[in-house]
Amino acid sequence: QVQLVESGGGLVQAGGSLRLSCTASGRTFSSYGMGWFRQAPGKEREFVATISWRSNSTYYADSVKGRFTISRDNAKNTVYLQMNSLKPEDTAVYYCAGVWRSWGPGVKYDSWGQGTQVTVSS
Repeated sequence: QVQLVESGGGLVQAGGSLRLSCTASGRTFSSYGMGWFRQAPGKEREFVATISWRSNSTYYADSVKGRFTISRDNAKNTVYLQMNSLKPEDTAVYYCAGVWRSWGPGVKYDSWGQGTQVTVSS
């Protein structure tokens, strides 16, 4: 497993942008598929985006497609989530997660960060 620390959350007005970062410890980050998930108050955690560990392929939830972009910098052990055109319904705690040599929305991620709050005001 890797240890993951998210940053970059905050309060933003609807239509604004934020970039979340998730930095991993260890020297095997490049072998981890990474994902972003979110959990709004009173709701279950949901998948947001994922990026592969080998080819930088990406996949998004329909609710964020065209607005959010996931990327990674293996030299910095960091995965990013660029969020544009934010909506109040994007308000949630955002978590990054990692899985060894796998990726996708339905795999079992076994490393999780502590989460970062994103609040979008209307």
